[in-house]
Amino acid sequence: MSKLHFTPRQMAAAAMIAAIYAALTLLLPVPQYEGVQLRVAEAMTVLPFFLPEAIPGLAVGCFLANLLGSPMVADWIFGTAATVLAALWTARMPSRRLAPLPPVICNAFIVGAEVAWFFPMEGMGFWAAYGINILTVGLGEALACFVLGTLLLRVLEPVLRRRGAKA
Repeated sequence: MSKLHFTPRQMAAAAMIAAIYAALTLLLPVPQYEGVQLRVAEAMTVLPFFLPEAIPGLAVGCFLANLLGSPMVADWIFGTAATVLAALWTARMPSRRLAPLPPVICNAFIVGAEVAWFFPMEGMGFWAAYGINILTVGLGEALACFVLGTLLLRVLEPVLRRRGAKA
């Protein structure tokens, strides 16, 4: 198995990605936690398609945002795990158009389950609440990733192509 090796430049990029993700999540006045959420920073989860260093950057950024913004230890673990899985999967996507799909799927199902479990809806069992949360979390994620994330990839592609990244 090969080891991941990041240059100092890539490590700095990962740190910047982490800082931007955490800042966007913590500072923007939009719903970021619970069932209805639009985490603008999730647009950045498409970055691993071009930049492998985005994977640790997103992991750290998401963990910091959840640690500082959510009192739920489960969110620190499962929210971060959803972002890490999505980032690893996004890096393996065959086309730029499909890059937003892994974050939408991972967050809808993982975060949707977390929200259904820890924030039960009155009069609803887990499975009904889970189904609703898959839709609400998935919709917010789809807006962030397919709209903002696709725009981000489109804007970054020429810059990264000149730098020699996968394009």
